[in-house]
Amino acid sequence: MAEDIQAKLEKYRTAPFDARFPNQNQTRNCWQNYLDYHRCQKALEAKGVDVAPCDWYKRVYKSLCPLSWLEKWDGQREDGTFPGKI
Repeated sequence: MAEDIQAKLEKYRTAPFDARFPNQNQTRNCWQNYLDYHRCQKALEAKGVDVAPCDWYKRVYKSLCPLSWLEKWDGQREDGTFPGKI
C-alpha cells in the first residue's frame, strides 16, 4: 500500500478532480483536505504508525489553499482557537 501511495506522490502535479467538490470554487476542497491531513496525522500517530500516507492530503491542500490561509490556520491550531474539528 505504501508503494502505491509513493507512486502517486511521485506523479503528483496538482490536485486531482474530487467529485465531492465539482464547482470551480475550491475553497471547501482546500478546507477539507487541510482537516483530513491533520486528522490522518493525529490518528496514525496515536497508533504509532508511519504517517506517510497522510502526505497526499498535505500536497493537495498546499496546491489548493492560499499561503495566508495556511499560516492563519496553523497559528490558530497552535493557539487552540482553530474552528475545525481535528
